[in-house]
Amino acid sequence: MLAVTLPLVDSLEQQPTSTPSPPPPHLFSRAAVAASCVGFVLIGALQALYGPSIPALRDTYGLSPSAAGVGLSSHFIGAVAGVLVFDRLFGRIGNRRLLGWSYLLMAGGAAGFALAPTWPLALGLALLAGLGFGGIDYGLNQLFAVGFGHRSAAMLNILNAHFGIGAVLGPALIGLVGSAHYPAVFLGFAALTLPLLLCLAGVRDEAPPRGGDPETGAGTGTDTDARRRVRARSLATVLGAFVVLYVLHVAIESGVGGWEPTHLETIGYGATASASATSAFWLMMTVGRFLVAPLALRWSAQAIIAVSCAGMTGCLLLAAIPAAAPYAYAGAGLFIAPIFPTGLPWLLRAAPRAHRAGALVMAASMVGGVAAPPALGKAIELAGVRAVPLILCAVSAVCLITTGWLIRAASPSVLPTSSPAPAPVAAPAAERTP
Repeated sequence: MLAVTLPLVDSLEQQPTSTPSPPPPHLFSRAAVAASCVGFVLIGALQALYGPSIPALRDTYGLSPSAAGVGLSSHFIGAVAGVLVFDRLFGRIGNRRLLGWSYLLMAGGAAGFALAPTWPLALGLALLAGLGFGGIDYGLNQLFAVGFGHRSAAMLNILNAHFGIGAVLGPALIGLVGSAHYPAVFLGFAALTLPLLLCLAGVRDEAPPRGGDPETGAGTGTDTDARRRVRARSLATVLGAFVVLYVLHVAIESGVGGWEPTHLETIGYGATASASATSAFWLMMTVGRFLVAPLALRWSAQAIIAVSCAGMTGCLLLAAIPAAAPYAYAGAGLFIAPIFPTGLPWLLRAAPRAHRAGALVMAASMVGGVAAPPALGKAIELAGVRAVPLILCAVSAVCLITTGWLIRAASPSVLPTSSPAPAPVAAPAAERTP
C-alpha cells in the first residue's frame, strides 16, 4: 500500500502547475506522511469493525440487535466530541501532542472495548476510542489542508483514500477470523496504532496561523461595523451551504451503503450479487480518491466537486433501471469519492478567517452520518424500496444545486481574503491581534 502511495506523493511534488504559488509550509516529513496514511487506514478499519462484531457482542453481553448497534453510535458521539474538543486545542498544544493524545485515546479505547467485562463499560470505552478517532480525523485533515500548498486537495484525496482501504480491510478481517474473535482484532488494531507515535517527530509543531475574528470571519483593523455585519452574514450563509453539502453527501454515502443490498434484492438480484455490488461501491470510493489526486493539481476544487455532484446525480438516476443498477451504484461511489477531501481546502479558501469552519463541517458530516439513515428509512418506508435510487438522486440534486450556489457565492468579491481598504468617512479602527 505504502509502496504505491509514496511514489504517487513524489509525482505530485514534481508535477508543474500553470500558475506559480508560494512554497507550502513543510508540516510533514515523508515518514510522517506515510504514518498519517497508516493512521487513516486504522481509523477506517476501527469504524468498520463494530458492525461485523454485532453477532458476537450480542452473545457476549446478551444484547438485542438495537442495543448492540449502540456501540457504533457511541463511537460516533465520541468522534463528534473529538472534532470539537481538538478544534479548541488546535494551535494551542502543538500538532504532535494533539495527534499523540488522539492516537493514545483511540488505542486505549479500542483495547478497552475488546476487554470490557460489562456492556455499559464497553460503550464508555467505544466513546473514548471515538474521541481519539475524531481528533485524528480532524487533526490530519486540517493539517493536510494547509500543509501542502496547491497540492493540498490532492494530498487530502490520498489521505482519505487510505480510510477507505481500512474500511474494506476491517470487515474482511472479521469475516476471516470470525466475529467471535473480535476482541483479538480490536486489540491488534490498537497495538498497530502505538508505533505511529514514533513518527510524530516528523510533524512540525506550528501550523500556519488562522487569523481574523473567529466569530465574524472579518479582517483586521479597517472594517466599519456595518461592513463587518454584512460580511458576517455572507460568511454564515456560505458556511451553512458547506454544511448542507457535507451532511447531504454523507447521507447519500450512508444511504447507498445501507440500502443498496435491499434495493438490489428487491429488483431481482441474489443476496451474494447484492453484497458484492455494495462492496464494489465502497471500493470505487477508495479508487476514486486515488484517481482524483493528480487531477486536483490541474482542476479547481469547485470544478471537481461540481462534476462529482453531477456524475453522482446521473448515476443514482440510472440506478433506477434494474439492469444498470449495480454498475450505476459503483459509478456513484466513484463520483462521491472526491467531495469530502476536495471540499475542505475550498472551504478554508472561501472562509480563510473563520477558523472554526473545518471543525463545523466535519462535525456536521459525522452527525449527518448518524441522523441520515433514520430519515432516509422513513422516506423509503413511505415511497417503497424501489424508490431508493430516486430518493437518493433527489438528495444528490440538492448537493449539485448547493455546489452551483457556492461557486457563485464563495468568490473573493463576496468573501474577501484580504482586508478591505479603509472607508473614506471613518478613521481606521485600532489594530486587533488575530
